[in-house]
Amino acid sequence: MTRMTQTLVLALALSPALALAQQAAPAAAAPASPAYPEWDKLTAAQRELLIAPLRERWNANPDERARLLGRAQRWQQMTPAQRDRIHRGAERWEAMTPEQREQARAVFHAVRGMDRDARRAFMDQWQQMSPQQRADWARAHPAPARPDGR
Repeated sequence: MTRMTQTLVLALALSPALALAQQAAPAAAAPASPAYPEWDKLTAAQRELLIAPLRERWNANPDERARLLGRAQRWQQMTPAQRDRIHRGAERWEAMTPEQREQARAVFHAVRGMDRDARRAFMDQWQQMSPQQRADWARAHPAPARPDGR
């Protein structure tokens, strides 16, 4: 699994638990954002709900443990704005069709080594393409096969 996919899976796995935690939080008078209780105020069931997906991934993938721990440490160092950007990206990814995801992988692979100006020029050109031109380009420039064979 790629890092982005793993991050998306983790975010998606935690979203029902966060919704449950939000329901358990006491209602505040017109909060600016949802008020979630602190960890110590969660019930044992809520804590287990949050931890279970991670425990399963940790135990099922011993070779991935270092990467999981590194990702958790990077997440802690991110600003709220960076975390929000990741959440929005995960939502966009989930809304994509399989063809759009393949196109996104192809574009990411193509622009990965470009400098900022070249990347901007490429993306400007991409925006001018028709959906058929984009599909043709993605077929002509596929992303490399992923390690999991998908």
